[in-house]
Amino acid sequence: MSGAVDSPEEQVARPGPRLPFIARQFPPFTPRQWRVFAIALTAGFFDQYDDALLSLALPQIQRALAIAEASLGALLSVIRLGYVVSLFITPMADVFGRRRLLLYTIVGYTVFTGLSALAAHQREFVGAQFMARGFAGAESSTALVILAEEVDAAVRGWAIGMLDALVSTGYGLAAMVFAAIKIIPYGWRGLYALALIPLVLLIPLRRTLPESRRFEYEAQIGGAPLHPLGSLALLVRLSPRRLAALTSVAFLNTMGWAPASLFFPKFLQEVHGWSPAQVSGLVVFGGVIGITGSIVAGRLSDRFGRRVMGPLFMFVTPLLAILMYTVSGSAVIPAWVIRLFTQFAGLVVLHTYGTELFPTSHRSAASSALTVAGTLGAAGGLLLESVLYGISGSHSDAIRLLSLVSLVAAVIMFVSFPETARLELEEIAPGNLPPLPPEALST
Repeated sequence: MSGAVDSPEEQVARPGPRLPFIARQFPPFTPRQWRVFAIALTAGFFDQYDDALLSLALPQIQRALAIAEASLGALLSVIRLGYVVSLFITPMADVFGRRRLLLYTIVGYTVFTGLSALAAHQREFVGAQFMARGFAGAESSTALVILAEEVDAAVRGWAIGMLDALVSTGYGLAAMVFAAIKIIPYGWRGLYALALIPLVLLIPLRRTLPESRRFEYEAQIGGAPLHPLGSLALLVRLSPRRLAALTSVAFLNTMGWAPASLFFPKFLQEVHGWSPAQVSGLVVFGGVIGITGSIVAGRLSDRFGRRVMGPLFMFVTPLLAILMYTVSGSAVIPAWVIRLFTQFAGLVVLHTYGTELFPTSHRSAASSALTVAGTLGAAGGLLLESVLYGISGSHSDAIRLLSLVSLVAAVIMFVSFPETARLELEEIAPGNLPPLPPEALST
């Protein structure tokens, strides 16, 4: 499909279906934009499924692989560091194209997630999950870039918010199958084996996924870098201030919320005495409300601005995390749901900025840098959680203290980030190349 000319019918935007309880309506997409959206959604759905399993089944994995309580945070940190590998994979999309890399990364993270089910020891499990995270990070970054490059400026935040919300239902699928962990063959290993399903999707994806028009234009005029390191070099040389601001926010924000998110299912089971089925029920039904934060934030940021809505949601999230690990009884439920809502909302604005602030020639590299910065923040947060747990003897105390770090990220976003809502990508980050002509987006 790369380079194909769309028919006039392909260029007409059509309102999407209405989804009760999730969103009033999808953004208006052309048929081509619908294909891009659907493929990005399919790829990200199973990535979220894999990521959710580690949190949901953590007590079962811990017992099966004899992981000591004191080393649990460090182990999770090492796995999260796998996303750093994506920094060396994703820039290939700036050289060889978004379409090709997206297909290859689907194969990579699917295979390594399947290998996690076969792990006999801690090192094997950590190694497989480490590599799965590397390919998953590259896949999610590439999917966001190709979507941002294809949709209209007026609904870019809405589209990315809708994608993030629906992708998060992969977590819901993981929660539903986790409720049956005691009857599924091989327990948590059987849950990881289910992640091999995306491999059967590769044949139709190869036929229907178009290449980004912006990338094709960049390649035609000779603006695409010749190798992945060239993409990274352009990122550092041409956009150092924006890169520093974006990665600082991602690092600090994730450092604050990652421990609170990863330890919460374990916290419910061990402190509140919840069963796996009860945890699954909260994740599935409460999560439906929580993930709408992505859609709400996308629409509000298109209307009122990213620079206002992003810091607002990002500031409220750590305060709710502290409440979540403080209240007792059923009060923990609304605290978690509202906090999930604001967490998703803040992340959508940050993800949107990650695709908007940089030119096409190194947009994928920038999106990957955002992922890596968040990964390092999560790893740092988990390592600090282990240290603070050793001092206080309480995961709750450690997590409450770390949550405050996210407040700094909100301040940096408000002070340092420009307003990008409703602007074309070339207006936000013009680069050193001719602007994209209108016909490049309409043919």
